[in-house]
Amino acid sequence: MAKLKLSAVPDDRPVKLTVKLPASLHRDLVAYAEVLSRQLGQNVEPAKLVAPMLARFMSTDRAFARTRREKREIG
Repeated sequence: MAKLKLSAVPDDRPVKLTVKLPASLHRDLVAYAEVLSRQLGQNVEPAKLVAPMLARFMSTDRAFARTRREKREIG
């Protein structure tokens, strides 16, 4: 089985955010949750994947990290 970029989904205090996803993206999110659920041996809700996916994306975006560092140094 392929190694997914996400592993366990951390349990953190949430901030409610409402978003609209294209249907195709929602289907992919549900499919990802199904694969991850099988790998972890526990049920993972698709909505709980959004935050770790966004965090992973932002943590690996070099341009974003550089901009944040520059902003901290200035301000």
